[in-house]
Amino acid sequence: MAKTNPAPLSAAQMEIMEVVWDRGKATVGEIWKILSERRAIARNTVQTTVVRLEQRGWLSHTEEGGAFVYAAVHPRRAAVKGLVARLADTAFEGSISGLVMALLENHKLSKDEAARLRELIDKSEIREERGQR
Repeated sequence: MAKTNPAPLSAAQMEIMEVVWDRGKATVGEIWKILSERRAIARNTVQTTVVRLEQRGWLSHTEEGGAFVYAAVHPRRAAVKGLVARLADTAFEGSISGLVMALLENHKLSKDEAARLRELIDKSEIREERGQR
């Protein structure tokens, strides 16, 4: 069973995971080809990073025709949650309100987004009252 809170991804790991999420599954060669069209990157670097992602529980593999085919263990949302948590911890001393205020100061919020935020705040307050997380 997959860990519920996987370790946060580095920028390079996130780039590889984006390829896998977009494709559904991919070999190291396929990942390297896509990334090398964007920037110079060694195939060995991709191979090493993919192996580490599998060791950390982000990827799993099956063997198809003699090649390892990698698939994501965790959804993209899990990675985003990790990045946001790390950003809140490092840039805002763990303050969620500080993070949200910084976002609101720099980005226009649609009415739908504002309504969704209110809904999330309400749900969070209810969970807090019930002693849930």
